[in-house]
Amino acid sequence: MQILDGKALAQKIEQKVSEGAKELKTSTGRVPGLAVILVGHDPASQAYVGMKKKACDRAGFYSVTHEMPEDISQEAIIKTIEMMNLNPNIDGILIQLPLPKHVDTTKILEVVAPTKDVDGFHPYNVGRLATGLDGFVPCTPLGVMELLAEYNIDVKGKNCCVVGASNIVGKPMAALLLNANATVEICHIFTDDLKKHTLAADVILVGAGVINLIKDDMVKEDAIVIDIGINRAPDGRLVGDVDYDAVAPKTSYITPVPGGVGPMTIAMLLSNTLKAAQIHAEEAR
Repeated sequence: MQILDGKALAQKIEQKVSEGAKELKTSTGRVPGLAVILVGHDPASQAYVGMKKKACDRAGFYSVTHEMPEDISQEAIIKTIEMMNLNPNIDGILIQLPLPKHVDTTKILEVVAPTKDVDGFHPYNVGRLATGLDGFVPCTPLGVMELLAEYNIDVKGKNCCVVGASNIVGKPMAALLLNANATVEICHIFTDDLKKHTLAADVILVGAGVINLIKDDMVKEDAIVIDIGINRAPDGRLVGDVDYDAVAPKTSYITPVPGGVGPMTIAMLLSNTLKAAQIHAEEAR
């Protein structure tokens, strides 16, 4: 059993992005810029935004956070996004989810300019991913693919079971695996007999937000297990969706929580923002 160290890889990627940002500044005078919209006072969202801000600082990016009250109108959020779409100093726009219930999340995500959609949630980028074209890919599934590549794990021809069908993780994860020529199955809350599906999988990728959803009797010997879940246990620990202590001995590779997929998400956000800045610099020539 080998642990897939997302923390170490994220540091390598961050260093590479930092060097890319310096090169961009030297050649064009441009500094990659990331803008974040944070609505309300959700502690988890505030923590994530804080981590992203620190990562931007380390990479030499310009970053700004627009903090908005919980009861702000949808129109006011849209106006702020439209302003950032036109701001030449902003290369990436990130909408911290979830948004309050009175806000139409789909509408908000559609307002973001596709070339600044570093989260990869705009329908334009979703469509490019689905058809195997270059674009911006959601950071968490992109981070998973980078982690697999780092350890020379080729999913071509492998049976991959994605547990969780969210627009943020499950669906783009399945698309990336399909583009890499894996055989892909997606399971979700309405799937009958989840165990039947996971037992047949060479690779299990789970992001359902359910503590200990994947037990040791649901995993075949030498399977690869990617735990994308992040949950707060009753005792305060951060844990994933996999019963790690029981499952790990059966696997060939497994990601820990924390320290697996989590750090990769922020690393890929930096990578996507640098990519956007490079595109915008090229367009400005």
